[in-house]
Amino acid sequence: MVTRAAKELVDGDTTLVGVGVPNLACNLAKRTHAPDLEMVYESGTVGSDPSKLPLSIGDPVLATNARSIVPMVQGFGYYLQSGRIDVGFLGGAQIDRHGNINSTVIGEYDDPIVRLPGSGGACEIASNTHRTIVITPHSERRFPEEVDFVTSPGYVEGRENRGQLGLRGGPEAVITDMAVMRFDDAGEMYVESLHPGVDRETVWSETDWDLQFAADLTTTEPPTDREIDLIRNELDPEGIYTGP
Repeated sequence: MVTRAAKELVDGDTTLVGVGVPNLACNLAKRTHAPDLEMVYESGTVGSDPSKLPLSIGDPVLATNARSIVPMVQGFGYYLQSGRIDVGFLGGAQIDRHGNINSTVIGEYDDPIVRLPGSGGACEIASNTHRTIVITPHSERRFPEEVDFVTSPGYVEGRENRGQLGLRGGPEAVITDMAVMRFDDAGEMYVESLHPGVDRETVWSETDWDLQFAADLTTTEPPTDREIDLIRNELDPEGIYTGP
């Protein structure tokens, strides 16, 4: 997931980075094909180039070589809401066929089975970046046909509906431990590529709707030796996010 997510980034992109896998993906892209990637963190560091893996958005290492450090309200107002962020990374407890994300409740809002942390900055990111990339494990409970609560809008009820609501951009890709998925002209998710060793039946069994596959379905390009070396020995040498 780390290497495939890194490939979604273009040199010169400005990206709002999260911690964990998104952070690894952004730093991998910056060390390989996107040296001019501009990394912005929710804590207000702009143009960060951390010397080691940050453990949270408040990690002081994010100030390393940063172009500027601004209050969070300015980071969201001046950079995010004004359209200066190209790419945002998101995750969530549920994501549905239109890319809507739930990180609020499982079950009914007033009588939930599980109450989750909520939006944080996710709704702002989903609504204001030009492209959002979702990274999540692939399981049936995470991929219902319709989320229990829309915390962060994808294409809502379809691609046209997102435009009518005045939302910028939209989901570009969903990257799981099984596949890479994108969205068709109607704003519905489909599988673009399967990871090596994964078949259609496995993906279907872990998805709660009749997920479609691209006519030219491909196999996801595996990580290179250099990418694996960078991740294991430079970006996450203690295996905090990638495991031992």
